Amino acid sequence: MRSVIVIGGGISGLAAAWELRGRAEVTVLEATDRIGGKLRTGSLAGIPVDEGAESVMALRPEAVRLAEEVGLGDALREPAPAPVTLWTRGALRPLPAGHVLGIPPDPGALEGTGLLSAAGIARLAQEEAVPARPLGTEDPDITVADYLVPRLGREAVDRLVEPLLGGIYAGRTEQLSLRSTMPAVAGIAATGDSLLASLRRRAQPPRTGTRPSPVRGITGGTGRLPLAVATACGAHILHRCTALGLERLPGRWRVHTVTGNGPLTLEAEAVVLALPAHAAAPLLRPHSAAAHTELAAMRYAGSAVITMAFARTAAGPPPALNGFLVPPVDGRTVKAATFLSHKWAWQHDTAPSALVLRASVGRAGEEHLLALDDKRLTGLALAELTEAVGPLGDLLGSKVTRWRDGLPQYEPGHADRVATIRDAVAKLPGLEVCGALYEGVGVAACVATGRAAAARLHSG
Repeated sequence: MRSVIVIGGGISGLAAAWELRGRAEVTVLEATDRIGGKLRTGSLAGIPVDEGAESVMALRPEAVRLAEEVGLGDALREPAPAPVTLWTRGALRPLPAGHVLGIPPDPGALEGTGLLSAAGIARLAQEEAVPARPLGTEDPDITVADYLVPRLGREAVDRLVEPLLGGIYAGRTEQLSLRSTMPAVAGIAATGDSLLASLRRRAQPPRTGTRPSPVRGITGGTGRLPLAVATACGAHILHRCTALGLERLPGRWRVHTVTGNGPLTLEAEAVVLALPAHAAAPLLRPHSAAAHTELAAMRYAGSAVITMAFARTAAGPPPALNGFLVPPVDGRTVKAATFLSHKWAWQHDTAPSALVLRASVGRAGEEHLLALDDKRLTGLALAELTEAVGPLGDLLGSKVTRWRDGLPQYEPGHADRVATIRDAVAKLPGLEVCGALYEGVGVAACVATGRAAAARLHSG
């Protein structure tokens, strides 16, 4: 049976190990004392809480399918129905249904919401009259702002699109690639057609009944997923084992590592690098200058999650509110809040007398926020949450989780950078790469890259 070393015990690497089950002897190297990467379920005031991603995308099937395959199908849950809400201009304001990453196909739906000024709505309504040259594949990749601001106006981009993209990528519209972060919009841009008219034509017709949620959670916490995959895949997992170098041998790879007990050298017929760019780059430097250069150039943004539990009172967030996003233009510290006890029935049932919520801070260029101590960061978040929804009750406990360099920034040229890396790696037999830096930062996209990397090894 073939031997494979997977370097990186996040969900991408574990998905690769799962795909190779029964077909290879797999060893997973994890530099820390826990697997799962940014999927982590901890405890606060005796209550299980997700400290990383608290849901997985269901519009893409990969993460949901993996959960089902490893025995968590019965634990998958939809969140409570609630609109996407922005905290802006001093109030909580729901986005009209049918928006596409904040873009409303019908500008008239914004009337009376307070999300945009009258001038901003009027500017948005002029979009269909704005001439546009088709954005061809031969054109340079442009930023989201480069395309959307001339079409929708600055106010609409700042107040509608920016908070949603910031919530996904922790990035800025002036720095994020249109093609890599908004591929559906980029496809419309390639035609030169009106963006809003195209979105209206593509909108799904109304259906009777409740529309399925685009996300799913897992009873007990999304952090259960990597643990279940690790158990089910049968791989040998080495914790606190950091890869320091790769050595290419005839038909094999040698991995030089350091562990809590000192140096350790391992060999296998194939290696999967399931690592962020800054960790993968030095390992590939002796073997591919092109891959090293592109990986070393990739930027990341950090963020922090402040989780809090309160004694439940009659006050607090409206029951129909699962959380809110905040446009950066409003000048707040908090970029998003999630009311976990409202969003997930399992969270409420676990601690019915407590209100569990969390706030997220940190976008590209806001690394200074992560340097604040826990007390200061929690105080800032609590003050803004109270301003947004009112008194929250007695604080039972809080926890700050920092994800430094947590999210790769999909800047203009990202797709070309990824293609260069993949082409370079393809010239190194028995080596594959996967992770959030390639084709999407969400859990489903990471699972897809891990399984695809393993499938290429199996077929190669």
